Amino acid sequence: MVKEQGHKLVAQNRKARYDYHIDDTLEAGLVLVGTEVKSLRAGRATLVDGFAEVDHGEAYLHGVHIPEYTQGTWTNHEPRRVRKLLMHRAEIDKLERRVNERGYTLIPLSLYFKDGRAKVELALARGKKSYDKRHAIAARQADRDAREAVGRRLKGMG
Repeated sequence: MVKEQGHKLVAQNRKARYDYHIDDTLEAGLVLVGTEVKSLRAGRATLVDGFAEVDHGEAYLHGVHIPEYTQGTWTNHEPRRVRKLLMHRAEIDKLERRVNERGYTLIPLSLYFKDGRAKVELALARGKKSYDKRHAIAARQADRDAREAVGRRLKGMG
């Protein structure tokens, strides 16, 4: 059997970068059952309500919705079950310290297959206030306006 190679994106939490200040990202493996893997390979998952937590020295992913596999039978999985994350002990301990000390939260940014194995990209993040979001939108708009002005200037439109 040929081993899978490459990177296949399944789901992405694009709203996370808008709602949170992202300080650090890391990759973790997932403990999945068979029908979850089949459903992910079909490209079906939702990360919007997801978060991770460290409990008794182990990391778990909560709130991620992987729908039931359509061709599954009675062996189908529960869509929003808690899934264990696979990380090194030192990584888990470091995350636990940072989450407890500084008020961070762990949120999933993307879910993908890397060389045939299901992975999740976690972000150590701090929630944004509404004025931070407005500031980010204004900065993005100002940057876009500046790029358009430079483009017009280069084309000779003044």
